[in-house]
Amino acid sequence: MPVEIDPKAVGLCPDRLERVDAWMRGYVETGRLAGLSVAVMRGGRTAFFRAHGHADLARQKPFAADTITRIYSMTKPLTSLAVLMLYEEGRFQLDDPVARFLPEFSEMRVMVGGNRAKLETVPALRPITIRDLLTHTSGLTYGFMEATLVDALYRAHEIDFQTSKLSLGELVGKLAQQPLLAQPGAEWNYSVATDVLGHLVAVVSGLDFAAFMRERILRPLAMHDTDFSVPENKQPRFAANYIFDREGKLRLYDDSTDSKFLRVPPLASGGGGLVSTTDDYLRFCRMILNRGALDGVRLLGRKTVDLMLTNHLPGDLAAMGQPRFAESSYTGIGFGLGFSVMLDPAAAQIVGTPGEVAWGGVASTSFWIDPAEDMAVVLQAQLVPSSALPLRRELRVLTYAALVD
Repeated sequence: MPVEIDPKAVGLCPDRLERVDAWMRGYVETGRLAGLSVAVMRGGRTAFFRAHGHADLARQKPFAADTITRIYSMTKPLTSLAVLMLYEEGRFQLDDPVARFLPEFSEMRVMVGGNRAKLETVPALRPITIRDLLTHTSGLTYGFMEATLVDALYRAHEIDFQTSKLSLGELVGKLAQQPLLAQPGAEWNYSVATDVLGHLVAVVSGLDFAAFMRERILRPLAMHDTDFSVPENKQPRFAANYIFDREGKLRLYDDSTDSKFLRVPPLASGGGGLVSTTDDYLRFCRMILNRGALDGVRLLGRKTVDLMLTNHLPGDLAAMGQPRFAESSYTGIGFGLGFSVMLDPAAAQIVGTPGEVAWGGVASTSFWIDPAEDMAVVLQAQLVPSSALPLRRELRVLTYAALVD
């Protein structure tokens, strides 16, 4: 990925950006990351790109601009984009009950107590809406949270959109048989909601979800290396994924030559199934900064993008029952239609801009888009979990410190 413009021309200080390079080298040289890349875009042009270390330690493959990584939950904004494209076609309203299209969600119940042997549940006070799914206020959860009895039910019934052998529709149907963790709209709980949205896209559009993503989003945006699997001809560019062992040293978590991502999955996970590259994801960020269009292709109207980037919660995430998530405090952070939304940098205790949106993936990938500064940053690494290192918070400080005009 060539740097397209002199950082000075877009109000970024080259000397301060070199701090980002030193930070990257530090993580690689101390063995805390195998490799990583960082891209900073302002004014629609790449003003900084560096890559250090290896995409695969065993094979000594360097981390590069075209390295393909597992972006996991950075899939969610793209799935949300698909939903909003159908919304703009008049297929539904955001406050429509999802059961209008997925009737398996018609009679939901909510856990209020009990134990593993017998849960106590009550009827949901209102239906789950499409907006609830987009904002993670549906009452759904994730099995890997391992915090509640509902999480345990997900694990017992193998409700995992990353590993299931079922079709997308079959697994969503199985999910709908489980009780909700909270009443719809009452709490913010990170969840499989975006996977349900992937199934909604398929049902409403009449296209297989993966086909919709390729035909309506990935190809038009020229995101040529983004998909739900890595084809054989691109496998040499696929990164390995790592985890810390008990001694704090890197060990292999998922090989680059023997990974489920090298095979077409039984279902396409809208919540975490995509692989991508830095360049591809920057194209998505540019489209958002351009309020729905890129290189003559328009996917959303500008007003819909504005709605997508607006906080849809009554307050911040902390007020909705989520004081922290991964390594970040959620005081001062809201949630839009597919992204977190910065509300108050002082309350969040991190540099930023009100209205800036962001999200990340469990393998330490992340991005943020700052419309007020006309700026986007994409971080690529492959280390699970993302909370193992404070990469996102540290990089935010370093990149924002480079803004001088």
